[in-house]
This record gives sequence, C-alpha cells and structure tokens, in this order.
Amino acid sequence: MKRMAVFTSGGDAPGMNACIRAVVRSATYHNVEVFGVMRGYEGMIRGRLHRMESSAVSNTIQKGGTILKSARSSEFKTHEGRKKAYQQLRHFDIEGLVAIGGDGTFTAAKVFHEEFGLPIIGCPGTIDNDIYGTDYTIGYDTAVNTALEAIDKIRDTADSHNRVFFIEVMGRDSGYIAVQSGIGGGAEIIVSPENSNTTEDIINALRKGKLHHKASAIVLVAEGEVMGNATKLAAEVQAATEGLDIRVTTLGHIQRGGSPTASDRILASRTGVGAVEGLLNGKTSVMAGIQNNHLVYTPFDEAINKKKPINQELLRMVKILSI
Repeated sequence: MKRMAVFTSGGDAPGMNACIRAVVRSATYHNVEVFGVMRGYEGMIRGRLHRMESSAVSNTIQKGGTILKSARSSEFKTHEGRKKAYQQLRHFDIEGLVAIGGDGTFTAAKVFHEEFGLPIIGCPGTIDNDIYGTDYTIGYDTAVNTALEAIDKIRDTADSHNRVFFIEVMGRDSGYIAVQSGIGGGAEIIVSPENSNTTEDIINALRKGKLHHKASAIVLVAEGEVMGNATKLAAEVQAATEGLDIRVTTLGHIQRGGSPTASDRILASRTGVGAVEGLLNGKTSVMAGIQNNHLVYTPFDEAINKKKPINQELLRMVKILSI
C-alpha cells in the first residue's frame, strides 16, 4: 500500500485530532503517503482531499474538534453518491481508508467496502462510548470529565439554595456518560436507558434524601432516557410533590468540545496506529479498539450491531452511595 486517506465523520469528539495525528505519522513512518479528506463522506464525494505531511499535524494533539471537519452526507447514502466518492479516491490513487467516527460512520464504511472492495479500518470516535468491541471510545473520557466539572459547579448552587437540579447529559441511547459522571459527581439519582427508573422511583429517592436530612439533590438524566428528557421528568416530579425547588440544566454540546484528556489522547493514538498497521497487514472492514488494554480488531458488523452493556455493578453502586 502506497497511499491511504483518513477522515472524520459524524459528531466531533475530543481526541479526533490526536487520532488523525497518529494515522498521519504512523503511515509516514511506514513510508505510506497520507491524504486527509475534508468534511467526511461529503468531502469524499466532492474530491476534497489534500496531502498531509508529518508537519501538518504538529501542535494538534491537544486540540478539540477535528482539523478535517465533519459533515452529514445524505448523498453518500445512495449508491450513486458512494460511486462518486470511490471515483474520487481512485483519482487520488487511494488504496486504503481510516474512518474515525461512530456507528453511523462504520455502517457507511461497511457498505462502501462491500460495494467497491476498498480496504477500510475504523477508529471509534464518539463521546457516547456505545460501540461494541472497545472498552472506551475516543472522546468519552473527556466528555465525562466535562460533565463532572459542570455537575460540581451546579452542586454548589443546589446546596446554597436547597434545590433539586435535574441535569441532562449527552449519550443518545447510552447512559455511559450519565452513570460515570453521576457516580463521580455524587448524584442522588441517575436515570438512564439501562436501568428501569420510573417517576415514582425518582420521587421516592428524593423523599428518602429528605429523611436523611438532605436539603439538595442532583438527578442526572441521560438524553436517551425512554421516560423523557430532564425537562419532562422534572415537570412530572414537580407536579407530584410539594415543597421542592426544582431547576433543570441541559449540558448539551459543551460535552463535545475541549482539550482531550490524557486517556483520550493515548486511546486515539493507539487506535490510529492500529488502524494504519492493520491496513498494511491486510485487515479490512474492522474497527481498531482497546479491550483489557490490548489492541483488538472487531468486524464492523459486530461493532455496529452488538449491544455494549453497562456494568450493572455501577448501577447498583448508585443506590448504595446515594443514601
């Protein structure tokens, strides 16, 4: 393999630049030319590729976002759109791709490989940590720490005013951010898709806190919670109780930005190098991930379709530590 390309797709995640850096420098180390694709699959269709030397990724490992940008592409969902993208890659003599993103990115990469045979390896870049085949995803640790910092600050206000705060964190259909930041932030209640909380459970937990002389409380809600978002749940609890001063805070996209933690930089670097060396060793249609501190390759089909469960021991801990 003489030439490969790297791109980021889907939602940005802290550490994507560290992964791009690892791909560029690892490929250069192995005497392979690297091209960056601007704006994901959309840029691939438009032929927005440029050569990346080692110096192009200097001073990027600490930066959030993605220097290659990201975009949604409805055209790539069509065979004609993917054909255009393949023709553009052929024009640049690209022989392999490294895709940095989440399950949507990998789903498109899997179809692309099946249709045109171009070798592709993915790196798990999403704050949600919901991809099977890797213990953690790039950006997750930073997002958890960002949420934790916000929870700590809101806790000060909750305690000062004897208030109950419903805080909504990201995670789509996954409660990983909610569970980890909730335990770290001492939340009294964590509501996520993985547990079976009801509005009555929340009310009972708040009442129990009153019995233990707690004047304030944090209720952490994952955005994908099936009962509804933090605003809806707070309104239901307020309507069913008396004497509670309830406020709602949605952390939103602040969780996607910022300088990546050391953990995310190392994870991104390991998977980036793993993706390049995997391509050079003939692997394709797989994701490079880390399990039990070892680099592993998981087929796209499994990474996309298998459910990644949350450790039930963590959910049990929440009940124990919140009394």
